[in-house]
Amino acid sequence: MNATVQKWGNSLALRIPHAVAKDVHLHQGSVVDLQVVEGELVVKPKRKSKLSLSRLLKGVTSRNRHNEQLLGGSQGKEVW
Repeated sequence: MNATVQKWGNSLALRIPHAVAKDVHLHQGSVVDLQVVEGELVVKPKRKSKLSLSRLLKGVTSRNRHNEQLLGGSQGKEVW
């Protein structure tokens, strides 16, 4: 499938046909990775990394952890 590179402001733009975008799950606002490999342009969709609880907890430190917050009295059969 052919596409035409066009001027967009001071940059160049490549319009991705709907069928191709659908095949690789691209939509407006998708982030892609651009690389030049052996003189050819390679465009790869950037996938969001799936976060796990353990990976999230690795980012918790004593400097960014906050104290317990009490927000009102007990509800139902809670005991304070």
